[in-house]
Amino acid sequence: MKPNQLLLIIVLLTCQLAVAKITLPNIFGDHMVLQRNESAKIWGWAQTGEELTVTTSWDGKKYKVKTPITAVWEVFVNTPEAGGPFNITIEGFENEIVLNDVLIGEVWLCSGQSNMQWTATTNAGIDNAEEEIKKADYPNIRFFTVERRTAEFPQDDLPGTWEVCSPETMKDFSAVAYFFARRIQGEMNIPIGLVNNAWGGSPAEVWATRSVFEENEDLKKDAYSLKETPWSPVTPSYLYNGMVHALTGFKIAGTIWYQGESNVSRHGNYTKLFSKTVGSWRKAWGYEFPFYFVQIAPYKYDTPEVGAYLRNSQRIAQKVIPNSGMVVVSDIATINDIHPPNKQDVGLRLANLALKETYKKYEGEVHGPLYKSHKVDGKKVEVHFDHADGLMAKGKTITHFELAAGDGKWYPAKAKIKDDRIILTSKKVAEPVKVRFGWSNTAEPNLFNEAGLPASAFISE
Repeated sequence: MKPNQLLLIIVLLTCQLAVAKITLPNIFGDHMVLQRNESAKIWGWAQTGEELTVTTSWDGKKYKVKTPITAVWEVFVNTPEAGGPFNITIEGFENEIVLNDVLIGEVWLCSGQSNMQWTATTNAGIDNAEEEIKKADYPNIRFFTVERRTAEFPQDDLPGTWEVCSPETMKDFSAVAYFFARRIQGEMNIPIGLVNNAWGGSPAEVWATRSVFEENEDLKKDAYSLKETPWSPVTPSYLYNGMVHALTGFKIAGTIWYQGESNVSRHGNYTKLFSKTVGSWRKAWGYEFPFYFVQIAPYKYDTPEVGAYLRNSQRIAQKVIPNSGMVVVSDIATINDIHPPNKQDVGLRLANLALKETYKKYEGEVHGPLYKSHKVDGKKVEVHFDHADGLMAKGKTITHFELAAGDGKWYPAKAKIKDDRIILTSKKVAEPVKVRFGWSNTAEPNLFNEAGLPASAFISE
């Protein structure tokens, strides 16, 4: 036998042996969290026809599976209420994998752009960073950071590992997500798993599935006209393909999202784009999980009013997206910095949303005042809000209301609180038709409800 032929046989045998071994996606590993009270899917790759046994230590149950012709096997395991640590053993002909220190609890996907990616030590960091890092000893909170990856087509796996929350790991993880988990874990006393796949500067278009653009010609036209940037890919669906798709078999409780700054110049289609993106994720997972998001904060954008338009698009989106909620953060803005360092209140407000809407564990108000309707009465306009109990102004007068007549010219309005309504007048608008609030890039209005939550920007048309 010639040396080259012998070498080829050795290579082929080695490849066959490698294929025969059980392998798992990276989302399964030591220190992981599985969603509680679920039929949770565990899957991987093995030699075609290989018989595997998956054993879960919390109940001692054994699940048998035979690898089909696709070489991808899967089993569904029944998870208990919450707890751990447990282990999961996957046994095959060639090898055995044991997943250690597995917790059962609530798993949340944390996505978006830089304000979600932002850590306690990124650039200027966060408020009170040193103290927050020191006390971040929560072994029942676990982190999985998806490393940056783009892809032209949906991927079956993605890079990342699970870590236990500690001062050392917390400082390099999403601060918003950490404060979100800390609040929920403290209230419910169950393990929390966080999967963070945010990418700074990313537009919403890169997070949508390809079907969003195949089914909506208007969104497709805008998406494929984006110009390259130095901080994020802009090719539609590239981050969904590389950083989301491989997770869609993994059970989650819901998603928290902080994104929009990179879409202010395309605010006109954001409500539709965002709602279609959320819908495409839910379709990929196969169920309508909660989706809670942050309205972008005031910031000094180059083009006037684009930030206000985007905030209004987000306000409308939370009305049209089922099982969703929005938190307003206009009161923690740093208008010269697009990254407000107060990530504590952002995480707290998202957590309170989840505690009330998803877990039914919180009695308080979780929304700021949201525009409901308005009624013109001569020279006066009466504005009605949802979530308006205890309307108040943090200051002597209420700011940032404007009125316009049929000519569309806007003028500042004098505002008075009457119960859960606002009464507006303007000497320059004799016959008011329209009303708007917080309508500038840098507007930091002072209207709140009794829960201390700020009112959202809006325009009545």
